Amino acid sequence: MNNYKLIIQYDGGRYKGWQRLGNDENTIQGKIENVLSEMVGKKIEIIGCSRTDAGVHALAQIANFKIDENLTESEIKNYLNRYLPQDISITQVMSVPERFHARYNSKAKTYVYKIWNEEHTNPFMRKYSMHIEQKLNMERMKKACQYFIGEHDFTAFSNAKSKKKSMVREIYSIDIVENGGFIQIRVRGNGFLYNMVRKIVGTLIEVGSGERDAEDIPRILDSKDRSQVSCLAEAGGLHLEKIDF
Repeated sequence: MNNYKLIIQYDGGRYKGWQRLGNDENTIQGKIENVLSEMVGKKIEIIGCSRTDAGVHALAQIANFKIDENLTESEIKNYLNRYLPQDISITQVMSVPERFHARYNSKAKTYVYKIWNEEHTNPFMRKYSMHIEQKLNMERMKKACQYFIGEHDFTAFSNAKSKKKSMVREIYSIDIVENGGFIQIRVRGNGFLYNMVRKIVGTLIEVGSGERDAEDIPRILDSKDRSQVSCLAEAGGLHLEKIDF
């Protein structure tokens, strides 16, 4: 059995997320599986590292799949890129040991959220960033970031659809950079719950606009009450940037 690792980029704007949904093919996983299945003439299932939400993009999603056929990396890459939609691209294919598992072997994931923080819109980035007209206070937002660092129960910052046995995750770092009208919020952790990054960003936006105090965050975390988090940042601003193994 041959095991192959894929590095994938995609514009998630028109898809229902990464994960295949029953017979609905309008997912990233579904599109790739269909092409792979055509390539080898039988049903192929792929394992993705991160189940990005509907509308979320990826710069370097990782997945793997196993087949009996001994195909070259170039053959697989060329076939996939020939038949996949143009908003999904396979940037690299690698033959890996049979024990490699895209989800279980990952050690850390990094997401970056992009905010366009000017009065006017940005027509070239409207699909890939959230537009906020009001100037956000960077110092307040950076202070708020510190309360998320470390290991916490993130139930309050998850969606009710999250079915994980444990809601505890560890955030390694949150960095905020402002440049040329853009604010980039980079979040790195050992894993994320459904909607977790977008709710963290939404809370940081509220802090930056003066609607919420940074000191509220420990109380919200302790409450484990989803109703305490009201702002969900738009999906289009979120990008899966990097996965560490």
